[in-house]
Order: sequence, then structure tokens, then C-alpha cells
Amino acid sequence: MSLGADLFAGTAWTFASPHFDGQLDYLFIDEAGQVATANVVAMATATKNIILVGDQMQLGQPIQGTHPGEAGLSVLEFLLGDHSTIPAERGIFLGQTRRMRPSICQFISDAFYDGRLTAHETTAERSLNLQGVDLPNEGIVMIPAHHQGCSQKSIEEGEIIKAQYDALLGQEFTDRDGTTRPIIEDDILVVTPYNVQVNYLRSILPDNAKIGTVDKFQGQEAPIVLISMVTSSAEDLPRNIEFLYSKNRLNVAVSRAQCLAVVVSNPKLLEIPCGTVEQMKLVNTFCWLDAYAKI
Repeated sequence: MSLGADLFAGTAWTFASPHFDGQLDYLFIDEAGQVATANVVAMATATKNIILVGDQMQLGQPIQGTHPGEAGLSVLEFLLGDHSTIPAERGIFLGQTRRMRPSICQFISDAFYDGRLTAHETTAERSLNLQGVDLPNEGIVMIPAHHQGCSQKSIEEGEIIKAQYDALLGQEFTDRDGTTRPIIEDDILVVTPYNVQVNYLRSILPDNAKIGTVDKFQGQEAPIVLISMVTSSAEDLPRNIEFLYSKNRLNVAVSRAQCLAVVVSNPKLLEIPCGTVEQMKLVNTFCWLDAYAKI
């Protein structure tokens, strides 16, 4: 049966249809880190070859319920297992970012991509020129916020975020084309784990401020990212260590920044007691971020 065209685009449901059985030579699956393995199996009936494009170190697929064994994994998580990047014999790793300056890329590369990610030379063409602000022009900064009893909302962190936000507006940013202009609301992303803090930040920041959870900003970028971690201590965790300290969420949050990432957090988050080796690894990555920011 001829399909009458050379190129098709659609969702998993499109290519799982019996109408496509054995009809395609190649099936490209974009954002494969968010595509369930079961969906890929269903689509596989349509094609002779499958090419997966994606990053399993970004946010995974949204799922509901509990899936036994490896049934809840995305196809990239299933195929790569414990590998942070794809081995050379199994595929191609795109080893350059055109977003992050080297001072941010170095941490992201070492912490999440086996040290294989480098910053393209053009990333250094973007720059900040901050005056009268206690912040560097690039890199990762940790600002301590001392508070107690905060679970999903922190007024103290909100005040710090607002002060930094107001100070950054109107400062100078030079883009890759060489143009220099004042920093505006679109140049700053404000990221936080919880919707309660999102709503609070919206109430104190300008109406045009770009504020949201990590999930909202995956795929976006800006010269500056301000991150509010919110939670005071282990006793105040509203969910679990795996959520707040998720390597994928931390990776996405920090790597949105082209020039400067500012993380506001309670120092007690560096002292979280862990019950498993996996939890120790998660907390260690956050401690690594803190150590890197102090270099």
C-alpha cells in the first residue's frame, strides 16, 4: 500500500496505527527522553529503522501512577541505563552547547554529561555588564537564605529574588550580534520547584516577569536565571529528596542561563540526611553546585 507522500509527522498514536504498518524506512523520534518505551514499541511496527533524538538528563516524561520495574522509563532511559551520555558505539553525542558560557557549561558538563559537553566559542560573545550589583557578570552564584519552617513558600527567598531582580533590570546585556541593550523582563527567568512559590513570586515581581517551575521552562533560555529552592530543611520537605534534589531538574534549571545563574537556598539543604546511596548521589550533586559556585 502506498501512503502517497515521502514525509509524515505525527504523534505516537499516528504511527502506531495499522495504516502505517511496515510503510516507513526511517522514524525519527524527537524528545525521546520523554517518550515511553511502550509507545516506541507500538510505533516500531511502522518502520525499518528508528532514530532517537533527545536528552535523558533533561526532564523525563510526565507519568501518573506507579509502573513496575523499568516499565515507567522513557526509551532513552531504558536503552542507556546508568550512562549519562551515549557511548560512541551506540550513537552520536552532540558535544557542544550554543547557549551557556563556559563558566556555566563546565559545571553542567562535569555534573551531568561525563565532562563531554563544551561551550561553543560563540557563547562567549554574549555578556553582561553589571554595575552597582553584588553579582558577577557570568557563572553560577549561590546566595544563602536563612529561614525556618518553609516548605513550599519562602518569603525570605522571595525578598532576595525581588531585590536581585530589581537590581538587574536596566543593566547592560550584549548579545551575540554585538548589540548592547538594557536588560528587560524577557532576559530573566525566575525558577522554583513549587507552584505555591511561583504564585507568591508573581505577587511581588513585575507583571511581565517570567516565573514558573522547571517544567515550564524546559527548552527555553535567557541571559539570567534566578532560582529559589524554597525549602528550609529536611524536616520541611513537602515531597521527598528525589524531587527537590532531582539531577534532571537541577540540570534544566541551571542550564537555562546563557550568562548567569543565581541559586537562592537555605544552607541547611546541604546537610540533608540520606537513607539510600541514590539519595546521597542526589544531595552530593547539589553540594557540588555549591562548591563550584564558590570557586
